[in-house]
Amino acid sequence: MMKALIVEDERMAQAQLVRLLKTHFPDIEVVQATDSVRSTVEYLASNPPLDLIFMDVELSDGDCFEIFRKVPVRAQVIMTTAYESYALKAFEAGSVDYLLKPIGAEELARAVGRCRERAATAPAIDVEKLLAFVAGRQPKNYKERIVVYVGEQIIPVPTDRIAFFFAEEKANYLMTDEGARYLVETTLDMLEQDLDPERFFRISRGAIVSRGAVKSVSRHFSGRLRLEMKPAPPFEPTVSRARVDDFLKWLE
Repeated sequence: MMKALIVEDERMAQAQLVRLLKTHFPDIEVVQATDSVRSTVEYLASNPPLDLIFMDVELSDGDCFEIFRKVPVRAQVIMTTAYESYALKAFEAGSVDYLLKPIGAEELARAVGRCRERAATAPAIDVEKLLAFVAGRQPKNYKERIVVYVGEQIIPVPTDRIAFFFAEEKANYLMTDEGARYLVETTLDMLEQDLDPERFFRISRGAIVSRGAVKSVSRHFSGRLRLEMKPAPPFEPTVSRARVDDFLKWLE
């Protein structure tokens, strides 16, 4: 029986991975799930070594590489990420395996199979090699898709099809360029860090818009700007006064 840890800060993604493992890999026991760098470090420091760790790259309190810097990791590692180009580079570095979100059963089977093969000769990843790769990696790779959940369905929404993100009644949503609306699991603060700033701009505390959705801009009262957008948003699309100068530079 292989003992596994899941490191994932998106609740539904975590639950989906647990379901896949229970269904397709009865010999893999998920002994714990953590959702941050801090909780993962605490768990690894106070528990016996594991066989396998599924590790999300971007966590709520930092990236997963902080874990390797703070505590010994004696296990095979499969990284889960929405950053396709980054994942390929990490895999080519030979340090870890990877899965692109949303995770499918076939992709999971291939990644687990490769980890089993490596474990026969090396029970843990080469942390030194991994951190050397991270130190020399290219500038930040931004998300190419946002994974949303509709009931039992998992839908990857390409970021180039997203018109805007917005907050409404203590929840966050995205709307596509065709007007489809989906609940998102993460905060606008985290999305702002994950999205390409050349394509997306946070116009206020409650909204992030894409360049392609902005059709025109007009002066508004109190020094703000009002946007005409397509599709029409379910919120007042105004740029806060403090962000006007930066927005106009971004729009050029």
